[in-house]
Amino acid sequence: MTLGDRLAELKQSRNKLQKDIASSVGLSLRTYQRYEHGERQPTADILIALADYFDVSIDYLVGRSDDPKRR
Repeated sequence: MTLGDRLAELKQSRNKLQKDIASSVGLSLRTYQRYEHGERQPTADILIALADYFDVSIDYLVGRSDDPKRR
C-alpha cells in the first residue's frame, strides 16, 4: 500500500474529511489532497504530524508495515 492509499483508508475508516485532516496538521486542503492522490510526498515533519493525527506508526502510514501500532 502507498501513503496515499493509507491516508484514504484511515480517513474513511475514521469518518474524517480531507479539510479537517489538513487543518489539524497545518496543511492546505490541496496539499493534503496531493498526498492522498500520490502527487506529492510529505516532509518528515508532516509524516510525523499525520502519524500522530491518526495515532499510527510512520511505518504503517508509508506502507512498510501492516501493523498500525506505535512502538
